[in-house]
Order: sequence, then structure tokens, then C-alpha cells
Amino acid sequence: MVSAYSDDDHHDGVGSRAALRRLLPLLKPYRGWLLFCLALLAVSKGLYLIGPNLMRRAIDVNIPAGDYRGLLVTVGLYVASSGLFLVINYLFRVRMEIIGQQTMTALRKRLFAHVLRMSISFFDRHPTGRLMARVESDTEALRMLFTNTVVTLAGAVLLIFGMFVWMFAVSPRLALIVGLFLPIMTVVLYAYHRITTPRYLVVRKRMADVTAALTEFLQGVPVIQIFNRGRQVRRRMNEINRAKYRPQLQAELSVVAMFNLLFFVETVIMALVLYVGARWVGVGQVSLGTLVMFIGYVRMFFEPIHMAAEEIAVVQKAIAGAKRIFHLLETEESILEPVRPVVWPSLESAITFDKVWFSYGNDGNYVLKDVSFTVPKGQRFALAGVTGGGKSTVINLLLRFYDIQKGRILVDGVDIRNITTDDLRRKFGLVLQDIFLFPGTVATNVSLSANGFDRSRVVEACRAVSADRFIDRMPKQYETELSERGANLSRGERQLLSFARALVFDPQVLILDEATSSVDPETERLIQEGMAALMKGRTSIIIAHRLATILNVDHILVIREGEIVERGTHRELVARNGYYTKLCKLQFSAGNGEEVKRAC
Repeated sequence: MVSAYSDDDHHDGVGSRAALRRLLPLLKPYRGWLLFCLALLAVSKGLYLIGPNLMRRAIDVNIPAGDYRGLLVTVGLYVASSGLFLVINYLFRVRMEIIGQQTMTALRKRLFAHVLRMSISFFDRHPTGRLMARVESDTEALRMLFTNTVVTLAGAVLLIFGMFVWMFAVSPRLALIVGLFLPIMTVVLYAYHRITTPRYLVVRKRMADVTAALTEFLQGVPVIQIFNRGRQVRRRMNEINRAKYRPQLQAELSVVAMFNLLFFVETVIMALVLYVGARWVGVGQVSLGTLVMFIGYVRMFFEPIHMAAEEIAVVQKAIAGAKRIFHLLETEESILEPVRPVVWPSLESAITFDKVWFSYGNDGNYVLKDVSFTVPKGQRFALAGVTGGGKSTVINLLLRFYDIQKGRILVDGVDIRNITTDDLRRKFGLVLQDIFLFPGTVATNVSLSANGFDRSRVVEACRAVSADRFIDRMPKQYETELSERGANLSRGERQLLSFARALVFDPQVLILDEATSSVDPETERLIQEGMAALMKGRTSIIIAHRLATILNVDHILVIREGEIVERGTHRELVARNGYYTKLCKLQFSAGNGEEVKRAC
């Protein structure tokens, strides 16, 4: 449980600057709108800066002269500039939100499409929870960067620049007092960035651990409850949460310390401006309105700095998310498509394994060793043996979920590595031992929501495997909604639907991986009757522990520890009195003696 994590737990993939540079092309389609938004931002900040100047005018010009009509004009300009600021800022925010949402939607589509192209070995290394974190939470962090953080930082730069231009134009000496603190602010923000960056990288990784653990444990709740493993799971979840607690606490305390430091510096600057400015007002070097304007600007000055400091945390989260996203996008597909693919229209002669060797870890620990056999078109072949012998691995290699290390797998004499995976796999119909049904109706689960699919084909496939017997009893029949993973069906009913799903696409080669291992005797009888007719004239490969399901196939391959130790028909193998006979007697020993005698 939550143990086998991927390499990206320990590698950040690309650097921070490289990650930010790679984000820029995502915004390329919106260059025009971004320039428009930048113009709106500049106008809105200019309007925001007008307020303190209008206060200076009211105090220094209108009030001393008793010009209340002029004061009314000044107040009207203040209200108008504030209202116009709100309108422009609203338009700016709306447009930036649209750009951010559209950009992240495109990135999510790209990520999801990339993940779907990955081979099965990729999912062996990457837990579902971590992939969910990449596609959803990491892209959400990037959306916040686009729609909030960049806006805040750009606005802060424009606001600070505009304030200093205005302050120096009105009173260079007072502006110099405020400006002396800019280098200090720069050093503080840089130090804060350097301290928090590694901490937020760790936090993002620990958050992915929590997501992965929650996904795995919640999916396994029935198993946890049945085997009374609640205490162990809670202990493991507590360990994962504790691993996240310290780095997150350190990161958040850094933010608190930063804000306290900024507040202290703001207090010092405000005190200096107030003290020095008041003395200069007393000797007539600065007007009272100018002092009030500077006090307003000092508050404005620290507002964007506070926001920038707060947004640095968001920047770190976004950069960490970007690095992980691009690391995922840079992960290459281990199953490479041929440069010049061979077109394979249909199975004409045979499927051949030619001296195949395979190891899941590429570490020399071979699961299959020098496996060779041929399945002629139209024949029914079975793979028999104990669990872990390599039977399912044969199917994984045939469908090119993994690539072999040695040997060849041929269809009609063509190496499957020279055929595109889409072209190869569409010829096969696969029924797995682990049945997966999606939320949706019975019909959409059988057809897998294929566009333009004829409903009659769905009904026909369900009838062929006797699934119509329980479907017709359901409230809405083929339009009945299934629960998550088909929880409102029995295991046997789910098995029948998986048969129908394979058959509705009319595969040339039918592959049954432990297809009846979880079916009650009555349902198994129905399946056997349907499958006997369906496999007639169709190339079929059957994997089974239960030898009763393969007594009448054309050929049986007995696999033991990755090697084919025996081959032949059931009668031929029993006559040899070898390993297959031993398996046969072990399985049929639970029945009566006459059944053992007939079968073995």
C-alpha cells in the first residue's frame, strides 16, 4: 500500500527558470488579449494613484481658499476615478480569468492525452493519486499563477514605479526617505524566495503522497474493513500526514515571519515620513497636503509589497507544479511506435512467439524464458499453469503492453513492433479477470461510448453471452445506470458484461484471461454455452487456472516458471502423466471420484 512511487519523487525534472520559460508558449495564442490586459492594468493603477493627489489638492488648494465648489469638483473627480478604476479592474480580472481557464484546460487536455498514451509499465511506476495531482492540483496552481500572481506582481511593479515618479515630482526629499528602504525590501524578498523555494517543493511532494494514499485507501475500503486493517491504515495515513506536517509548517511560518518583518519596516518608514514631514511642514518646506499624500502613498507602497510577498508562496507552488508537469510530459513512451508501420488488415495465418524472453524490470529476472509456440488462425489455444507462471504475461506481450527483451512476436509473419499499437489491438477482444465497469449505463459500458454504435449490436452481444437474462430484469434495462465499478451488479453479472463488451467489437482474436474464475456454476454454464458458439471459427486464447474450462480446446500450453513444459490436447497431456496430469488431479480432487476419472 502506497509504497512504489515514481522517480519524480526524487527528481524535479526541469529547473525553475526552464519551467517558467516553458509556460510562455502556453500563452502564445492570447498575445493580443494579454497586451490589452496589460494596458488595462496600467490604466487602472494610474487611476488608483490619483486618489492621494486629489487629497493633496483638497487640503492645499480648495480648503485654504474656501473654494467649496472646487472642493466639490475634487471630490467628484475622486469618486469618478475610483469608480472608473473598479470598472477597468473588473474587466481586466474577467479577461485574465478567461485566459487562465482556457490555458489550463488546454494543458489538462495535453496532460491527459499524454498519460493515456503511456504503456502499462508507466502506470506500474506511477500511483493513480500522483497522476491525479499532476492533472488537477498542479494545473490549478498554474492557473492561480496566471490569473492572480502574475497580475498582482505586475500590478505591484507598475504601482511602485508610478508612486515614486509622482513622489519625486512633488517632493524629492521625502521620496528619497521612502526610496532608501527599497534595497532592504529587495534583499528581504530575495531571501524569502530562497528560503521558501525548497520548502514548497517538499510540500508539493508530500501533498502528492497524501493524495496517492487517500486514493488507494478509499478504493480499498471493502478490503480494509473485511480484513480489519483499519488500525494499520490509519497508522500509515498518520505517518504520511506527519511527513507533510513539518515542511508545510516551516513554509507557512516563513510567510508569517515575512509579514511581520514587512509590517515592522512599514511602521519605521511611516514614523520617519510622519516625523520628518511634520517638521518640514512646520518650517514651510512641505505642504500639509503633500505630507498627507505621502502617508497615503506609503500605505499604497506596502500594499503591493505585502501582496507580492504573499504571492511568492503561490509562485513557489506553481513552479513546483510546473516542474512536475513538464517532468511528466517529458516522460517518453516506452512502447515506441514504428517509424514506417506495416499495415495489418486482418489475421490470415497465425500468431507466433519465437524464442521470447521477458523481464518486467529489465534486470535479468526473466518471467518468460525462451517461449515459442504458434496459434493457427481459427484455433482455440489455452495457457495452463499455476499463478505466477507467466500466463498473463504472454497476453501482455501479445497486446504490446510491454516490449520483450529477446526474441520476436509475429502475426502473419510480421513483427508486432512494426505494427502500430492501435492497428494491432483493434484486432483483439480481451476479457480480464479484474472486471472494470465505468459509471454510466449498461449500454455505454458494453459499447464503451463508441460514437455511432448500433444499439442492436449491444443487444446481440449481450444475448450471445446470456447477459440479457439479468439486463431484462433491470428497471431501465440497457439504460440502467451502474454504480461506481458496477457495484450494483453481482460479480457474475459484471463478468457477463465484460464478455459482451469484448464481443460487441467483433474481434478477430478473442482472449479470455481467467474469464470464468469468479462465476457461479449456473452462470458459468451459461457462459460456456455462449462461448462455445462464439469461439467457433474465431482464433481464441484462453488463460485459466480452472482446467474444466479448457478441456475441449484444440491445444494446451502448460507454463511453469516462465517456460512451456508441456503442450498438446487435454487427452494427450493426461496420457503423458506429467505436470499437467498433476494439476488436473489436484483440481478435480474436490469433485467425486467418477469426475476425476473422466477428466484425468
